[in-house]
Amino acid sequence: MLIGENLHIISKNTKEAISERDSNYVLDNIKKQINNGIKTIDLNIGPAKGKTQGALKWLLELLQNEYSVNYSLDTTNIEEMKEGFSCLKNPKDAFLNSTSADEEKLKNTTEIIAKYDANLIALTMCAQTGIPKTPDERIELAFNIIENTNAQGIDNSKVWLDPLILPICAAQEQAVVSLDTIRMLKESFDPEVKTLIGLSNISNGCPKELRADINRVFLALALGCGLDGAIVDAFDTKTIEVYNVIKTQSAKNETDRLYLELYNSMLNFNDIDEIKYDKNDAQQHKIIRCAQILLNREIYSHSFV
Repeated sequence: MLIGENLHIISKNTKEAISERDSNYVLDNIKKQINNGIKTIDLNIGPAKGKTQGALKWLLELLQNEYSVNYSLDTTNIEEMKEGFSCLKNPKDAFLNSTSADEEKLKNTTEIIAKYDANLIALTMCAQTGIPKTPDERIELAFNIIENTNAQGIDNSKVWLDPLILPICAAQEQAVVSLDTIRMLKESFDPEVKTLIGLSNISNGCPKELRADINRVFLALALGCGLDGAIVDAFDTKTIEVYNVIKTQSAKNETDRLYLELYNSMLNFNDIDEIKYDKNDAQQHKIIRCAQILLNREIYSHSFV
């Protein structure tokens, strides 16, 4: 499942549009995401202070009259979150983005989830430890989260655990840690939980011309490890195509086949060095180099291709 990330207050234009209640900008943004095949939209309004206060209610009143899609409500303001959920037409299909393993955050967010039977995105981190460096430490926090959601009567299928993705250019070894954590999360709970990542995080800080390729390769690897969902750049149609290639197990060309090979290698615990590809094809070469770096086989540099 893909969630579109493109209505995000970190964008100067988006923040201005939300602050000024520019309905045309917002409608155009969401329409473009939907036209690219996205069925769940993240509405990120940040802390919702000043001019952005009350933005979730305004956005939902505007959008729900125009589009039949699901929404991920993304704000650090718990009162704004509560108001947003009260405005949803289909809260059972909505996402709360997000909580951590911190006791107060878990309490506030799980109360909303239990009330509306919605979906919870939960980060395997807490204020005390920050982002853990090992899969075992992240799994320990995941157990704390699930213990809390179970106590609230929330079904595991409604909990989407985020193993946390760090930029490949800053913490290369953590890409494999995140992939291993996805595997462990899928194996550690009965009934199963869901797993979800913020895909663009893997390429933060990388040159713009490399980011999309890194994202796509990591998506293929993560899906092979059991990933259930990703928050993605909905304007990058090629990334959505890669997702659909893997979902349908249908390749239209050699590049598609290579993404499928990477997915199947992770799924079956095979060595990617066994994958055959055309070394004279620049795009295939780039895909394999991305995979080798993401799996910590080669050292990342901005000029790695």
